[in-house]
Amino acid sequence: MLKSTLFLLALVSTIAIYAQPGQAKPAGKPVAKSSLPVLKNLNDSASYAVGVSVANFYKQQGVKKLNTALVSRAINDILGNKKPLIDDAAANTVMNNYMTLLQAEKSKSTIEAGEKFLEKNKLKPGVITTASGLQYEVIKEGTGEKPTAADSVTCHYRGTFLDGKGFDNSYDRGQPITFALSGVIPGWTEGLQLMSVGSKYKFYIPYKLGYGAFDYMTIPGGSMLTFEVELLEVRKKM
Repeated sequence: MLKSTLFLLALVSTIAIYAQPGQAKPAGKPVAKSSLPVLKNLNDSASYAVGVSVANFYKQQGVKKLNTALVSRAINDILGNKKPLIDDAAANTVMNNYMTLLQAEKSKSTIEAGEKFLEKNKLKPGVITTASGLQYEVIKEGTGEKPTAADSVTCHYRGTFLDGKGFDNSYDRGQPITFALSGVIPGWTEGLQLMSVGSKYKFYIPYKLGYGAFDYMTIPGGSMLTFEVELLEVRKKM
């Protein structure tokens, strides 16, 4: 947010330099007076730019409505060295709780759809559900060694959403991926330890064992994810 604000300030400053009074302007029709606030100087422009930056940031986070009078009061209290109504620690707690609530509301339908699917899916022949809630089925059983949580593995995989739309695929890239089992989502850490080299499993991963309730890159918060995973190699920790 700071970088964005500095960029806006630099832009406003540049505009101010090249818009000095006295420069020749083409003749034109008289312009009606605007009822909008006039940015009379750089301080006005910077003040408005700060508001634009902050508002855009929180709008992108899903905040649709704020009490702008209290926002203004908080700014005046801080800049005027007055005692704020809440301190920094309390403000952080409030914002964390508020953003969590917004995300929960946003992800609710996605979570419910995933849970409904898993309830039906666990009844299918061949689908096994672990104590954590991870579901999997064996497509092909290998005969090689099994990894531990401390190992790294090399595998091919294909990831899809509940609607079948793909979001990641090592086959399309033409190259398997190698990673430490301790550094991936819990569903993968648990699931791959069930596999032997040469195996191919299909994992149905609840959002709690995936990327959680918050949006992660192109993955909406609360998503139940399906992965077809082929274990190619285990690299033991030295």
